[in-house]
Amino acid sequence: MTRITEQPSLYRHLEKMSVRELTANINNEDKKVAIAIEKALPELNKLIEAIVEKLSSGGRMFYLGAGSGGRLSVLDSIELPTTYGIPKGVVNVILAGGIEHLAEAREDMEDHVNDGWEALVKSGVSEKDIIVGITASGTTPFVVGALKECRKKNITTACIVSNPGSPAAEQADFPVEVITGPEFVTGSTRMKCGTAQKMIFDIISTTTMIRLGRVEDNKMVDVMLINDKITDRAVKMLMEKSGLTDYDEARHILLAHGSVRKALDRLTKK
Repeated sequence: MTRITEQPSLYRHLEKMSVRELTANINNEDKKVAIAIEKALPELNKLIEAIVEKLSSGGRMFYLGAGSGGRLSVLDSIELPTTYGIPKGVVNVILAGGIEHLAEAREDMEDHVNDGWEALVKSGVSEKDIIVGITASGTTPFVVGALKECRKKNITTACIVSNPGSPAAEQADFPVEVITGPEFVTGSTRMKCGTAQKMIFDIISTTTMIRLGRVEDNKMVDVMLINDKITDRAVKMLMEKSGLTDYDEARHILLAHGSVRKALDRLTKK
């Protein structure tokens, strides 16, 4: 395989550049990310359709990763119950070194080839679920080893990688290869690869939640009322959708039922 993620930067002597030159060049590299994702959309669409099918049938999704990509997947997954009201445990993350060490750079743990699969087993993984491996290089043992074991057990697999023809892609039913090119700082995949991963997580989770009916029109009707800002937004959403004109009345109804969707359902049944 070609390790594009390890190829030398297109820029030389970074230490001699001014702040203006550095930021302009980094920004120019970042512009390439969306184009790379666009080229991978056909494969990404297939993966999302598979995720929606699994979750609709009572299965779960597991992100499986290490390093920057793994940590970014944690940030995406923990917001979904709040934003879309889905039960905890529908979208999960198996992180090398454990989520409890999220703030630590436990990059050494990505070399443990059996740990990913063992963590999935502890989570009760089954053929109902879908596993999405995250590895910029496509070679991370923690990810590749787990994907290989999943395939032996007929568990649906996928991967998000930034090199073509990787070992991770060989073990994936739904490989998504987003080739962002050499990094501005050679090998620093927290940059363009990380940006691509964050954008892809947004696309996957948002599209999946919409397809699962967690959005009406363009509104988060299942959002959890966890603070004043979100509650205020939800009150206004309820007023817009129900025709209620009194803010205090709408707020009372909303809080009594816990979500915009539930409040609307009750108002419709009256």
